[in-house]
Amino acid sequence: MKIAIGADHAGYVYKIEIMMVLESRGIEVIDFGTKNLDSVDYPFFAFKVGECVRDHEADLGVLICGTGVGMSIAANKVKGIRAGVCQSVFAARAIKEHNNANVICFGSRTNTLDEVLEYLNIYLDAKFSNGERHLKRLDMIKKYEEEHQ
Repeated sequence: MKIAIGADHAGYVYKIEIMMVLESRGIEVIDFGTKNLDSVDYPFFAFKVGECVRDHEADLGVLICGTGVGMSIAANKVKGIRAGVCQSVFAARAIKEHNNANVICFGSRTNTLDEVLEYLNIYLDAKFSNGERHLKRLDMIKKYEEEHQ
């Protein structure tokens, strides 16, 4: 498995820790930055990770900023990306089981590092349910995206 990862300055420290967890699980990591704590614009990293996942160069994406919200908004502008913000155990599971999100977004200012690492592992271990209602909703999203792009 390959995971693309990106963070802005607010997510940089968490990114480093997340990368270590991913690598300890035997997951190849594609790091799009940022590489330090200097202020940067989060959309750049969200687009890069989203494009990498869209182009099947990575199986999943992880994005980290202050809240996860900005990253998710930007990543969701990339056709084919389903990015969700995760701030709880329930969301970590539902993002994959219900929404089959291919990018998960975290906030360094909304959750502790330990929480984020727990949510990451839950997300990685979860499987899409293939439930009828979930498939129907994902098909609705895909259809809308195709008709309006």
